[in-house]
Amino acid sequence: MTEDARDEVDRLVAAWRTERPDLDVEPLQVLSRVSRLAKHLDRARRAAFAEHDLEPWEFDVLTALRRAGKPYELSPGALLRATLVTSGTMTNRIDRLAQAGLVRRRPDPEDRRGVLVSLTETGLARVDAAFADLLRRERELLSGLGPADQRALASLLRTLLTPFDSPT
Repeated sequence: MTEDARDEVDRLVAAWRTERPDLDVEPLQVLSRVSRLAKHLDRARRAAFAEHDLEPWEFDVLTALRRAGKPYELSPGALLRATLVTSGTMTNRIDRLAQAGLVRRRPDPEDRRGVLVSLTETGLARVDAAFADLLRRERELLSGLGPADQRALASLLRTLLTPFDSPT
C-alpha cells in the first residue's frame, strides 16, 4: 500500500479535525481502524462458523475442549473460565451441544458430584474443520501485510491489550 492511500478513517479524522479543531483526534487513527477491522473479523468468523453449521458460542466451547488436548475433556467450571460466561449459560450451552451430538457428559471419576464434558468424534471433526476455515479467512484479512509487519502489529496490539487481560 502506498503512503497516500486513504481509507474511511482518514476521511473521518479529517472531518473531525475540521469540525472540532480544539480536540486531539489522533486516537481515532488507531482505534477506529481496530474497531472497523473487528467488524470485518466478526463477519469472517461468522461466515467460517456458518459453513460448518456452528454459532460463535458453539465454536468457543468446542475450541476450549479441543485446546485441552486428548481426551478433549474439561469440567463445566473449566469451560466457564475459558469462555467467560455464567454457570447457567454454560449449562444451557452444554445441553444444546450434547443434543446436537457435538459433546458428551460423563461422571468425573475424581469427583462423585462432578461431570466432565468431552468432544464427540462429530464435534472434533466439526471444530477442526471450522478452525482451519477460520484461519484461512484470517490469513486473507492479513494478506496486505508481510510476515514482519504482522509480527510487529501483533507485538503492538499485545502491548495495548496486556493491561486489559491482566488479572486484577
